[in-house]
Amino acid sequence: MSTAVGSAAGTRNYAIVTAAYWGFTLTDGALRMLVLLHFFRLGYSPFTLAFLFLLYEAAGIGANLVGGWLAVRFGIARMLAVGLGTQIIGFLMLSAMSPDWAAATSVAWVVLAQGVCGVAKDLTKTASKSAIKLTAGEASGRLFRWVAFFTGSKNAMKGVGFFLGGVLLEVAGFRGALWLMAVGLAVILAAVLLSLPPLMGRAKPSRNAREFLGKSRGVNLLAAARVFLFGARDVWFVVGLPVFLYAAGWSFAMVGGFLALWTIGYGVVQAAAPGLVRRSPDGLSAEVPAARLWSLLLALLPIGLAAALAADVPRPDLVVVAGLALFGFVFAVNSSVHSYLVLAYAGSEKAAEDVGFYYAANAAGRFGGILLSGLLYGLGGLAACLAGSAVMLLACWGLTTALPLEREARA
Repeated sequence: MSTAVGSAAGTRNYAIVTAAYWGFTLTDGALRMLVLLHFFRLGYSPFTLAFLFLLYEAAGIGANLVGGWLAVRFGIARMLAVGLGTQIIGFLMLSAMSPDWAAATSVAWVVLAQGVCGVAKDLTKTASKSAIKLTAGEASGRLFRWVAFFTGSKNAMKGVGFFLGGVLLEVAGFRGALWLMAVGLAVILAAVLLSLPPLMGRAKPSRNAREFLGKSRGVNLLAAARVFLFGARDVWFVVGLPVFLYAAGWSFAMVGGFLALWTIGYGVVQAAAPGLVRRSPDGLSAEVPAARLWSLLLALLPIGLAAALAADVPRPDLVVVAGLALFGFVFAVNSSVHSYLVLAYAGSEKAAEDVGFYYAANAAGRFGGILLSGLLYGLGGLAACLAGSAVMLLACWGLTTALPLEREARA
């Protein structure tokens, strides 16, 4: 299983994995809106609402690390199936809530169920993105295109999922929506079990922690950069921006609509990223400098926005929306290049372990960004969130300047 599968079979398996992950992402985006809107309607405070998602993000750190090792040990297709099944369990747990429960019991149950869904998301992500390395092989052009399309389309689906969650809540109610999504995922799970080779991607896993954590220099640097890249997004995206826009007079529908459009547009740009980045025959000599350039450009945007807010520009909400639309474009290219590079650096035998390690860093960045978003907004409003974003992006850029231009030999 160490070599790439044949071209026709690889394309088929890539299409199956991508379609399965689309279905998962639709329900995952819908779940975020279901929980947010349902519990806001019940009178939960913004702080409590943010708390509901913390275990969801924290669970991803361990799930990615363990999921990568398990995908190598038992096969990528099996771990994809486990991720889908775990999400179904999370949905059923949430649907079992009773309105008669005390508030503390309800919060604890939702946090636990969200943690289960967080594990499901990152098991599924690690398995799916590892499958791309296996199915695309070592051809850097095809690998970049397939990674970009997969990542971009996934994020566009997440934006659609935000809208789907609101619609399902109105049409079917909280419990009915969860049941419908569980049935949909069960159909996808059956299709995965019937259509993918169960041992796809299976290899000899790392034998100990030292071997598991002994990644290549490129993977280690990208993982560190990923912490700062996604922390720099969530430090304003999760709490700061929605609260800022609502305080500026926007309705909840307008705020949610902007976040959904931002996510969809971000996904479209990610899918188009290979056309915006110069390519090289070796897959690194042009792509690594591109990662450095786009990281530096991204760092300049929150600096400019924070300065504009400090200068009390007219209609700061419109200035922020326009600036963050541009931020989304540059961020999408950065994310797509990084997602390609980690697979370019990853070893073929244990690609799932490398991908899991990388996305554990991604989850750590999101978790830190969420915490800092509330803290910095309380200290200095959205300008403080943007300043924190700029600092993290400068750290991200600094790490990319150290990325190697050649692949290391892997055992």
